[in-house]
Amino acid sequence: MPIISDPQRFNVDDLYVDLRTSLGLPVYLKCEGFNFAGSVKLKAAVEMVEAAERDGTLDRDTVLVESSSGNLGLALAMVAANKGYRFVCVTDARCNMATRQLMEVFGAQVHVITSPAEDGFLGARLRKVRELCAADPKYLWLNQYANPNNWKAHQKTTAPAIAREFPRLDVLFVGAGTTGTLMGCARYFRRHRPSVTIVAVDSVGSVTFGTPAGPRMIPGLGTSVRPRLVDESYVDDVVHVAEADTVRICHELAGAGFLFGGSTGTVIAGARRWLAENRPGEDLTAVAIAPDLGERYLDTVYHQSWVREIYGDDVLEGVGRLQVFDASL
Repeated sequence: MPIISDPQRFNVDDLYVDLRTSLGLPVYLKCEGFNFAGSVKLKAAVEMVEAAERDGTLDRDTVLVESSSGNLGLALAMVAANKGYRFVCVTDARCNMATRQLMEVFGAQVHVITSPAEDGFLGARLRKVRELCAADPKYLWLNQYANPNNWKAHQKTTAPAIAREFPRLDVLFVGAGTTGTLMGCARYFRRHRPSVTIVAVDSVGSVTFGTPAGPRMIPGLGTSVRPRLVDESYVDDVVHVAEADTVRICHELAGAGFLFGGSTGTVIAGARRWLAENRPGEDLTAVAIAPDLGERYLDTVYHQSWVREIYGDDVLEGVGRLQVFDASL
């Protein structure tokens, strides 16, 4: 049993769910939500903060600031609280209430952007961050969209953990948000095991891989401003998933007793389609990364009224038991 003093020092890095039983899908799901921040973003948060400490740009007078749709903001809030730094998170209206409240519990100040700019909510958030930094030199923007320590965290931890567990890995499915997890894993496997096929999973409406911008209601994956971290030369294929498919997968998993977040639903939906189209019926080893768990999505992905309002009355038709919550009951 580990004994820790700092919450960021605990992370379960070797837990996988075999999706053959719950979904009939030949994929092992790497669960990244079992830490005190509740998501894979803890790794990037720690790496970026500690790099800033090492290079001297972060001291006790610094105010950390970051744009986040939720999980990185929460991870930074926790790390900042533990280390004694002030932190400001600029998020938007899609960030679920539980995540906002948790950031505030850790002492963070949360700015919520309520209207998207021409380049979406992300563009509006980035402008707010730049305004804060321009107004006060004490502000330090870690910039998860361009900071190489984002992907380095996963090159050092996530990818080697997968490689150790699956020495004969054939395909790795990774969701694309800032692309930190994707690029870190892709760089590692390109160098150490180039035979592994790297499949990026993105949301319909995201511009990351050159597709048209469109509305996205589930925070996490996808961007309205292309991240500077992305390098498509490391990616073998890209799958774009509609949010309705994300919701269906989340509910299929909930029907089997697994409650995962929207990003996980997107990654699994992408993996299911890619395998059916590219490697049907093959005996292979595939891993997908699950960024977080589902408790923070109870008022969105798992809420009947929200799901019906956004995606229509029939979005969950035929999906086993309807794992949704209705406030009217």
